Amino acid sequence: MADSYLTVARNGAVEIEVKRSRFLCTIERVSDETAARAVVERLRKEHWDARHHCSAFVLGPSGEVQRSSDDGEPAGTAGAPMLEVLRGREVSDVVAVVTRWFGGVLLGAGGLVRAYGDAVRAGLDSVGTLERSLVVEHSLSVSHADAGRLESELRSRGVSVLDVAYGAAGATMLLGVRSSSAAALAPLVAELTGGSGVVSVVGQRWVDLS
Repeated sequence: MADSYLTVARNGAVEIEVKRSRFLCTIERVSDETAARAVVERLRKEHWDARHHCSAFVLGPSGEVQRSSDDGEPAGTAGAPMLEVLRGREVSDVVAVVTRWFGGVLLGAGGLVRAYGDAVRAGLDSVGTLERSLVVEHSLSVSHADAGRLESELRSRGVSVLDVAYGAAGATMLLGVRSSSAAALAPLVAELTGGSGVVSVVGQRWVDLS
C-alpha cells in the first residue's frame, strides 16, 4: 500500500460554458463511497433543474476504488473522461460532480468528452492539492521549559508535531514521521535534548502535509 498520495486541498466549484450549455463542476474531498454518493445526491436535489449530474470518484491511498456515472449522457462521454482527469492528476479521496444545464446545441460525443474533462480540470485547478502521508506516531515527554523550543526545532526538521499535552510533570508531545524516516527520529531527539529525551512508538495515522 502507498504511504503517501495527493488529495484536494479544499472543496470548491467552477462553472464553464460550452455552446450555451453550462457545466458546473463541484469538487469535494470524501473518505468513502457512501460520502461520495451523498455529494452526488445533495447536488441532484440542490440543482434539480439541471438535466445531468455526472460523477466520478477515486478513493484510497492507492486509488483502489474508482467509479463513474454518465447519468443519461451517451455512454463513455461524461463519467469516463471525468475519471480519467482524476487519474491523470493522481488525486484520491475525491469526488467530482459535473452538473449540466443543456443550452440547446448538441455537442456530439467528442464535444461532450472535452467539455466534461475540461470542467473537472478547471475544478481541480481551482481547489489545488496537498499531500497526505502515513506517519508513524511517537510519544516524547519533555519539561515545560523545553516544550516550545523543541516543538519549533522539530517542525523545522520536518517532524510533524501532532499534539502537545501539558500536565503537572511536564509536556507530552505526539510526533509523526514517515516510516522511511522513523529510524532517524530517536537520534534527532537525543541531539536536541542533550540525550534526555526518549521517544516511543505508539501507532500510526494518515495526516495532511501542507
